Amino acid sequence: MKKLLIIFCVASTLFSCDIRNQKNHLGVTANGAPRFNDSTSVMMLDSVYDFGTINEGEKVNFNFRFKNTGKHPLIVASAQASCGCTVPEKPEEPIQPGETGVLKVVFNSLGKVGPAHKTINVVSNAYPSFPTLLLKGVVNGKH
Repeated sequence: MKKLLIIFCVASTLFSCDIRNQKNHLGVTANGAPRFNDSTSVMMLDSVYDFGTINEGEKVNFNFRFKNTGKHPLIVASAQASCGCTVPEKPEEPIQPGETGVLKVVFNSLGKVGPAHKTINVVSNAYPSFPTLLLKGVVNGKH
């Protein structure tokens, strides 16, 4: 009976290790982030946008531009902003080598009076990875 229990424990351990390895083959790293087999490189044409001074309630639209300088298609998996008032829209199609892509961002200043400092984090197959993008300015209160 002890042998059977030991065999079961060893088999369970080996099987659970195999499941973790299968996840990695599916394109997910151990921490749950997307994993890409073919990395490429990216050159940022815009990484900071200072919109100056606006009045509360105005919306700021900006397109952060980047160029795929690598040899493989650039895939933007996700883009997340530091707060819900800033909405990034990533390109849905891969950016081919040599092409320029844009990450559209809309900042809604309603209720955001004062200095604005919004960051956008991009997950892609670029190596080194995208820098943190910055949208900044000042929002004046309604008069």
